[in-house]
Amino acid sequence: MCYTDDARPPLPPVGGAALDKGDINLTAADENRFMAHYARAAEPTGAGIVVMPDVRGLHSFYKELAERFAEAGIDAVAIDYFGRTAGDGPRDEGFEYRPHVEKTTPESIAADVRAAVEYLRTEEGDVSIFTIGFCFGGAQSWRQSAAGHGLAGAIGFYGVPERVRDAIPRMEAPLLLLVAGADFTPLEEFQRFDQELTEAGVPHKMVVYEGAPHSFFDRTFAEHQEACEDAWRQMLDFVKENTAPA
Repeated sequence: MCYTDDARPPLPPVGGAALDKGDINLTAADENRFMAHYARAAEPTGAGIVVMPDVRGLHSFYKELAERFAEAGIDAVAIDYFGRTAGDGPRDEGFEYRPHVEKTTPESIAADVRAAVEYLRTEEGDVSIFTIGFCFGGAQSWRQSAAGHGLAGAIGFYGVPERVRDAIPRMEAPLLLLVAGADFTPLEEFQRFDQELTEAGVPHKMVVYEGAPHSFFDRTFAEHQEACEDAWRQMLDFVKENTAPA
């Protein structure tokens, strides 16, 4: 798994508040009912974001991250992947996630993301929707660019390019690649992915944090505070640049 129960999202560089937040259930087109956590911005900017967790699904790190986005003016909903096989329930460190991860498909994940996108559009009106994911969710977030959701952009931390390479020809929304320079995936693989996206004409930006490990975006990693602060700036700039004018 990417983040332990002790991990905490870094604070965004802007001061704000969440107007409302809480746990909810969403229903996908195939009638899958799954857990989610929403947070609404007190001062919305016209953007919304779907938060896609690591292999453990909807645990505390991602609920809190949704709230941090709301504090930055971005309405957010974090989702769980395992409604079809695990139902509702805690996704703490005792959760046996591997059998459930193996039963997911790109299509089932895209269906759940679409339900979250529709929730944001229904609740918040005409907003520009983004996705953001981490590790397993990082590659899945990039895949959503090709899923026909009408996204404004897709952001990924620690994603594995091999898991999304087949979707490159269908990608429409711009990508932001936030790469840990000391991740498990070799940097050369991200450089290859970067070149493939360029050749396919997919708008994207890749930012490499040299020496940063997998899961560096965590305020308990004091030695990587500078990288965390820059990652927030990159995300907020990306969202601002790709959010449609009101």
